[in-house]
Amino acid sequence: MADANVNKVSMTEKQKVKEITDRLEEGMKELFESEKYKNYLSTMSKFHNYSANNIQLIAMQRPDATFVAGYRAWQKNFERHVNKGEKGIRILAPAPYKIKEEQEKIDPVTKEPMLDEDGMPVVEKVEIKIPAFRVVTVFDYAQTDGKELPGLGVDELHGNVENYQDFMEALKRVSPVPINYVHIEGSRKGYFIDLNHPISIKEGMDEVQTVKTGVHEIAHAKLHAKEIGQDAERAAYKDRETMEVEAESVAYTVCQHFGIDTSDYSFGYIAG
Repeated sequence: MADANVNKVSMTEKQKVKEITDRLEEGMKELFESEKYKNYLSTMSKFHNYSANNIQLIAMQRPDATFVAGYRAWQKNFERHVNKGEKGIRILAPAPYKIKEEQEKIDPVTKEPMLDEDGMPVVEKVEIKIPAFRVVTVFDYAQTDGKELPGLGVDELHGNVENYQDFMEALKRVSPVPINYVHIEGSRKGYFIDLNHPISIKEGMDEVQTVKTGVHEIAHAKLHAKEIGQDAERAAYKDRETMEVEAESVAYTVCQHFGIDTSDYSFGYIAG
């Protein structure tokens, strides 16, 4: 009889989780089909895709950068202007140039150098593109002001959580690493580095956002721990986008399970 009750409770929990994950899928589908998402993609397509070297240069000069563009690009493409006194981020932009050079003319059939009547190679002037780069300056979104970029959800969740202190204590108990509250500049809410470092959560946020962020970072710690040994091998095949989708999906499901609705934030985060 006891086993039957356990199975009944287990099935009820499974059904509850399935209902939550079904709502996550449905919410994502609705967002992807919306005009809001089309507008978001249209705007994001105006940003350049930067090379690995430039991404590193941006991170070195402004680690919290989100979207970067040139001075005029912010004005022309996004109706924003760079704030007075802002220091730009210096990156490299392609600046190839052309020169004309004499080369031996090649027979298109034989693929051999063509000869003149005297048996000498025929030469011709050809235009050659020489790869080169120049330093250009870009600015981060936070360094600009003007028309807001279209978003897919809210920037931050607000509200209180019932039994908040108990909830956070429970999260600390299940977390594989300690949880610290720290000052974080910009829009970043928290981060997890590896199992040798504590989880960091931005201080001063509302309870709903703090709980959601805590679950998100614990999901990273449990699913994506990158430490020496087998964990590194297990996590190596996943890219950052995959890991973020997994962590936020877990955060949404766990919070929803306890009656904390994060859909306004989670749907947009996952879609982005």
